Amino acid sequence: MKTALVTGAARGIGRSIAKILAADGFSVAVHYNSSVDAANETVTAINAAGGMASAFQADLTDENQVNALVKDVTDKLGPIHTLVCNAGIMYSQLLSFTKLEDWRKVMASNLDSAFLLTKALSRLMVRRKEGRIIYISSDAALLGDLMRCAYSASKSGLLGLARTAARELAPSGIAVNAITPGIIETDMTADIPETRKVKQLAAIPMGRFGSPEEVAGIVRFLASEDAGWITGQTISVDGGLCMR
Repeated sequence: MKTALVTGAARGIGRSIAKILAADGFSVAVHYNSSVDAANETVTAINAAGGMASAFQADLTDENQVNALVKDVTDKLGPIHTLVCNAGIMYSQLLSFTKLEDWRKVMASNLDSAFLLTKALSRLMVRRKEGRIIYISSDAALLGDLMRCAYSASKSGLLGLARTAARELAPSGIAVNAITPGIIETDMTADIPETRKVKQLAAIPMGRFGSPEEVAGIVRFLASEDAGWITGQTISVDGGLCMR
């Protein structure tokens, strides 16, 4: 049985990714930082459906905790075949009013964490000559997002990290890709004002917001054997918002 580590898997997109990978036969490490109850709910749902999952806590901005997480998951579930970097935070502030402290918090949570995990796992994957690394970025990386300069910049950074990691790790048979979801119906988007929702829907050719399951479906494909020759790519899941 292959093992997958999904960060920020307590709820939303991360929970859907964890559930769909478990349904495909992965033993899933459900990572969380502070949402222990929600993480346990994810684990319970997976195990009740016949899958295998365990919860693991770590602050992914701390390199020591990242290294300990990788060791803990490996010791308990086996070598990590698929890493899904989904954890992240978002602040809404005008660029001119964004504090450096808030900028650095977003960068650490969204970008530094992915770098630290990739660094920790890449050597292990190279030794085994197999692996998948999948970054959950955002359409904000491609379009920019009003009042979210740090979020947009951090998610754009994931795209550069994905391409460099893809080039470096390809000779060892490791595929690295990024997914850029558009507006997905999660807790993070639940409080969007109605007037803004109307404008956002008008900009989406398919005329609706996406679901966490639709993002998870692309992760399922990228983690599969069918996607073994796909690397260094950015796949938008956004109803056509970023049509290129």
